[in-house]
Amino acid sequence: MLERTFAIIKPDAVKSKFTGQIIDRIEKEGFSIVGLKKHHLSQQEAEAFYAVHKDRPFYGELTQFMCSGPVVVMVLEKENAIKAWRELMGATDPEQAAANTIRKLFAKNKGENAVHGSDAPETAREEIRFFFSDLA
Repeated sequence: MLERTFAIIKPDAVKSKFTGQIIDRIEKEGFSIVGLKKHHLSQQEAEAFYAVHKDRPFYGELTQFMCSGPVVVMVLEKENAIKAWRELMGATDPEQAAANTIRKLFAKNKGENAVHGSDAPETAREEIRFFFSDLA
């Protein structure tokens, strides 16, 4: 089933100049990039985007990190895109990520883990709408 998912290349990966390599990998894995833009999140945007985690202990650190530099936000399309993107990203902790996944290759640690991806169709729709209202 052809579907869309949302992806972010996080500030750590952008700062380390991994953006091009990550995008190249995305395209080589058969994803179409339907939307793409570089954006610097404000604290308010980060808090709104990650509101689902507001009661979790890492929320403040996460939102500060996501504002620490520019990100690249994308809408990806492919058969079973959500599952495929999550597999390509790898485990949240790069030490536990499978070989050749984006996080294994480019993440620094569990907090600075290079990329984000939607975890379900409903989440993908909400996250796409947040940054790409014209594609929602």
